[in-house]
Amino acid sequence: MFVDSVTLRARGGSGGAGVSAFLRRKGLPKGKPNGGSGGSGGNVVLVADPNVPTLLRYAHHPDWKALAGTHGEGDSKHGKRGEDLILPVPVGTVVRDKSGITLADLVEVDQELYVARGGKGGRGNAAFVSPERRAPTFAEQGEYGEDVEVTLELKLLADAALIGYPNAGKSTLIATVSAAKPKIADYPFTTLTPNLGVVSVGDREIVLADIPGLIEGAAEGRGLGHDFLRHTERARVLVVLVDPSSLQTDSPARQLEVLLAELERHDPALRARRIVVAVSKSELLEEESIGALGLDDDVHVISALTGDGIDDLMYAIAEEVDQVERETPAMEGFILHRPLRDDFTIRRDGGEWVVEGTAAIRAVNLSDLTDPDAVDFVAKRLVESGIVDGLIAAGAESGDDVRIGSIVFTFDPDLEVDPEDYL
Repeated sequence: MFVDSVTLRARGGSGGAGVSAFLRRKGLPKGKPNGGSGGSGGNVVLVADPNVPTLLRYAHHPDWKALAGTHGEGDSKHGKRGEDLILPVPVGTVVRDKSGITLADLVEVDQELYVARGGKGGRGNAAFVSPERRAPTFAEQGEYGEDVEVTLELKLLADAALIGYPNAGKSTLIATVSAAKPKIADYPFTTLTPNLGVVSVGDREIVLADIPGLIEGAAEGRGLGHDFLRHTERARVLVVLVDPSSLQTDSPARQLEVLLAELERHDPALRARRIVVAVSKSELLEEESIGALGLDDDVHVISALTGDGIDDLMYAIAEEVDQVERETPAMEGFILHRPLRDDFTIRRDGGEWVVEGTAAIRAVNLSDLTDPDAVDFVAKRLVESGIVDGLIAAGAESGDDVRIGSIVFTFDPDLEVDPEDYL
C-alpha cells in the first residue's frame, strides 16, 4: 500500500533523576556529597532513507517514544543516557507541525530532523557543591521529553512526471520503458497510487513517475488525482500524455488545456516547468488524422503497444532533464532550527498566578522541597530566570498564590536572595 500522508506522535525519553547521597567515612561525620546525575532521555529522530518507499509503517503505528535515561546512584555513578529512536522516512518527506509550519523538507539521503528531544537528566547533589554550599542535601528530578504531533507528507523525487486523464496510457508507458509493474486495466482510475520507474536512456538513467489520472477540477478535489498533485512539484520535467481514443470524451487539444490548467491551479510555478507533450495509442490513429488533433507540430506520437515513437520520447525527456539540471542548482534540504523552549508564560487563573514553561518547571524540579536548602535554591532560580520580575510586572503582590506544575507557593517579592549563589 502506498501511503504519502500521516500524522505522527513522537515523545522524547524522560531524563533520569539525580540522587542525593553522601560518602560516610571516619573523621568526616557529615560525609562528602557523591550523588550521581541522571542520564538524559533519548531523542526521536527522523532520517531520510532511500530504502523506505512510503509512510505505511507510520499509518499503522503512529505513536513512538524514545527510551528514558536511567537514574543516578550514590558513589558518583551517573545514569545512562536513553538511546535515540531513529525513524526512517522516504527521501522527499515534508514535516509540518500542528500549526502547519514546515519544520523540514528531507530531500537528501541521511538528512536528519530531531522531531522530539529527550528531557535533561537531573543533577545529583554532588553537582551542587560550591563554596557557599558544602553539603547540599537535594538533587534534581529528570525532565520530561518533548511530546509533539507532526504531519509527514511525501512528495516523490522524480526527474519527470507522467500526467494525463484516466486511461490515457501512462501506466502502460511506464511499464514498457521500466521495470515498474503498475496495475493496468480498461476502466477509469486504474492507477490509485503513484508509480516510480527507472528508465535507461543511452548512457544515463532517469526516474519517471506515473501520477494517477487527473480530471477537470482535480485541483479543487474532483476525482482521485488531487491527492497526488503534490508529487508533480519536485519533477524537473512534466510529460503530458493525451489520449485520442474513444475512451475520452474530451479531444486531445481539450485534454492538454485542462491538464495544464489544473497544474497551474495547484501551483502556478508548475506552468513554468519544461513540458513535453505526447499523444498515446497511435495504433488507433490513421496517418491522415494525426494532423487533425488540434495540437502543435512538436508533440510526440507514440504507441506503447507497438513501440513506435517511444525511444524518441524518452530521449526528448532525458534531454529536457539534462537542460534543467544544467540551469538549476541541486535541490537542497530544509531544516527549521527551532529556538529552545526555555521561556515561560504567566497568567491569572482564578485566585492564583500560573507560571508555565520549561524554565519554570526546571526552577522547581528538585527532589525534596521540604528541605530548607532546596527551598533556598529554588528561590534563587526563580530570581535568576526572571520569573520573579515577570510576576511583579504582571501585577502579582506579596501573599499571592503562585502555581508551577503541581507546586503552589506564596509569593514574597521582598525575600532577599543573592543570585550570585545560583547554579
